[in-house]
Amino acid sequence: MSDSIWLFAYGSLIWRPDVAHLRAQRAHLPGFERRFWQGSHDHRGVPERPGRVVTLVPGRGCDGLAFELAADVWAAEQAKLDHREKNGYERAIVELILAGGERTDGVVYFAPEGNFAYLGEAPLNDIAQQIRASVGPSGANADYLFDLAEALRRLDAHDDHVFELERLVRLMETQ
Repeated sequence: MSDSIWLFAYGSLIWRPDVAHLRAQRAHLPGFERRFWQGSHDHRGVPERPGRVVTLVPGRGCDGLAFELAADVWAAEQAKLDHREKNGYERAIVELILAGGERTDGVVYFAPEGNFAYLGEAPLNDIAQQIRASVGPSGANADYLFDLAEALRRLDAHDDHVFELERLVRLMETQ
């Protein structure tokens, strides 16, 4: 076993990792894209009015952060992450491309199509309206979207889906 494990962050883990890590660096996950297609009944919404959070779907690639965790703390950190990502997310091993071009295996949490909280694709205006209206124990769904957009800008990572939803929600807030 390696001395460390890489964890790929593409959503709230980017700005709020809450894991004991050795270092973080920009990374790319080929073959997947970030989409607001997962329902959030436990953080950014409630069961009768779920919010929307990101998951990964097949696509051109996704930029995010990779956190290197010491192997000896992985079991404890994995248990915390499993609890945090309990609303339909699963763990998978993927190949990541780190900032310097190095390829390495990493762990990612994603919500597969067909899980109990999966909402799937919808028109962007509908997704934006749902995000704007949803609030849960972790706060407003719009704040999740805005925090993600800001974190991606800090990484110099462009994401058309996220930035267009941000534009639509901000526009709705001014009307």
